Amino acid sequence: MADVTHLRAAGVSLVLDLSGGTLPRVRHWGADLGELSPAELDALLSAGAPQPIGFSVDGPVDVAVLPEQSAGWLGTPGVVGNRAGKDFSTAFRVVSVDGPVFRAVDEAAGLALDLVVELTPAGLVRQRATLTNTGSGPFAVDAVNLTLPVPAEAVELLDFTGRWARERSPQRTAFTHGLRVRENRTGRTGYDSAYLLAAGTEGFGNRSGEVWAVHTAWSGNHRTFAERTYHAVSLLGSGELLLSGEVVLAPGESYTSPWQYGSWGVGLDEVSARFHRHLRARPHHPTTPRPVVVNTWEAVYFDHDLTRLKALADAAAAVGAERFVLDDGWFGSRRDDRRGLGDWYVSAEVWPDGLGPLTDHVTGLGLEFGIWVEPEMVNPDSDLARAHPDWIMAAGDRLPRTARHQQVLDLARPEAFAHVLERLDDLLTTYPVSYLKWDHNRDLVEAGHRPTGRAGVHGQTLAVYRLLDELRRRHPGVEIESCSSGGARVDLEVLERTDRVWVSDCIDALERQSVQRWTNALIPLELMGTHVGSGTSHTTHRRHPLDFRAGTALFGHFGIEWDLVQASPEELERLRAWVALYKELRPLLHSGVSVHGDHPDPAVDVHGVVAEDGSDAVFAIVAPTTSASYPTGAVRLPGLDPDRRYHVRPLPPGDHPDGNAHNWGVPLPWWSRGVTLPGRVLGTAGVQAPVLYPERLVLLRATAG
Repeated sequence: MADVTHLRAAGVSLVLDLSGGTLPRVRHWGADLGELSPAELDALLSAGAPQPIGFSVDGPVDVAVLPEQSAGWLGTPGVVGNRAGKDFSTAFRVVSVDGPVFRAVDEAAGLALDLVVELTPAGLVRQRATLTNTGSGPFAVDAVNLTLPVPAEAVELLDFTGRWARERSPQRTAFTHGLRVRENRTGRTGYDSAYLLAAGTEGFGNRSGEVWAVHTAWSGNHRTFAERTYHAVSLLGSGELLLSGEVVLAPGESYTSPWQYGSWGVGLDEVSARFHRHLRARPHHPTTPRPVVVNTWEAVYFDHDLTRLKALADAAAAVGAERFVLDDGWFGSRRDDRRGLGDWYVSAEVWPDGLGPLTDHVTGLGLEFGIWVEPEMVNPDSDLARAHPDWIMAAGDRLPRTARHQQVLDLARPEAFAHVLERLDDLLTTYPVSYLKWDHNRDLVEAGHRPTGRAGVHGQTLAVYRLLDELRRRHPGVEIESCSSGGARVDLEVLERTDRVWVSDCIDALERQSVQRWTNALIPLELMGTHVGSGTSHTTHRRHPLDFRAGTALFGHFGIEWDLVQASPEELERLRAWVALYKELRPLLHSGVSVHGDHPDPAVDVHGVVAEDGSDAVFAIVAPTTSASYPTGAVRLPGLDPDRRYHVRPLPPGDHPDGNAHNWGVPLPWWSRGVTLPGRVLGTAGVQAPVLYPERLVLLRATAG
């Protein structure tokens, strides 16, 4: 095997050092180094070799993508485990390389390792490890951590916190010496997961500064960390967070880590674009136009009345909706959130003739029909829990405390898995369901497999994947949304099995500006559920005009969650115009490059989408709050081709917030006819935007001439 491998794709280089037969070490991850000869690659390794002074062992300490203490590394180890207290430290030796797969063994520890390290066509580093017990006794696996090095220039960290109704709130810290760890123990991806952990040069922004970021593609417990040591090593790492005793390998058994994704770019937009292009290149990525959704939740909640729902479907069709989703409350005794969950039979009390009268009416209007389910959970007050109390996850005989009046159904238990699969399969077979809103409304607390009580988040996560995979195999035409108390299950592994994510239960447009922006840091717009709510937000009680609500929802998979029967004729007409605009723009929004400005005034936000070929673009200029400046000055339009000329003009119906584009007096000189300028000028000098009231936006369209 060659001592050095140089992988190149989409402006990225990954240089792997394979010398000495040890696990691969990354010598460069970042900007494309160009074509390098074998002699130049050897010189690169020599030029970057550390001076071995003050290390824990004689000679240099080489840190592999799966770090080992046997190499002298005393930071976070790649494999944490033991065999009855022994074999706690590995010393893997690579025995073969087959494309991106490195096969290594540690005969003394009785372990084999299949390590995949690849560079995708979008320029993402993707790696995963499979650990196999080749010894004679059980081996307990406590962690498998994969890492990617970053250079000394990466001095700032960006990750995310959050809570219900405010997911993915960004936070920045200095990248100092020591270990910064983000652990998620919720049994799902989490509101406050690191999501992306990014390290960058000082002051890096959306369009500037070098950025290196990792994402852990896993929907259960996980651990993401940044580590900097005194001997000039800086790492980003991640892996599954395994509970005590959760994975014990019998001889011949294997454990496979989650995929770790790494993205490099100049500015956060380039980091995100690599993820978006990777997702869009998947063979199962949604390719049909993302239909306008009407969801019934905030319109009717649990009040399922056929006459009322038919009227809502009529109103939905009248404004141009294409999919009608019946939310919680259609099954069993489920008249509130305290009972009936798990009884996946159409309620004879509410639907004496079944769902047919509603589905016939909806499909007769030309709408697709979707329905809400929460298959992983159960109310103690349900027929299922009474019949099978042993199917509830628990740490032994003691049940966990309820959350949202729910317990967790152990899908790793074969009979529970079979029951849920049968009920969902029957639902999808009986009715013309084209879309499942798949919810998951509580954290996994003391989630053990009974009767042993052994920790079970790992097994539950894999079981959910198997369930989704089998349903998709049986019903390939059905789309599935990942919802989890809003946006608590958003990751690249669940998106291997689902067609969009519900960004947040909060559809307050002001809150959504931030939540959607940072969800978009990983996920392209067509996979993000973005809905127009009623005039008064149900989660914040904040009021917003329709144009701000609709203009916010435009940048995603557009939907409506509002009792349209109660809307005024003027509101319905205005909403119809926004639906028409979404249908016009979705080919651009769902294939183009998401861009975000770096305006210094927090009262001005600019974001948009530019076509991959640079021919077209749409931008939103948003006023989240009031500004200390009056007026706010010019705004730059990012991402346009610098050498092409663009005609920029206001885009109806987003051209007149509150019905008047010039609330503050004299109209802007260029507003009525637009302006034509090179992309270089628009991205550098920008255009003057109208002064906006806070919590308002306007849209601009830029078309290349």
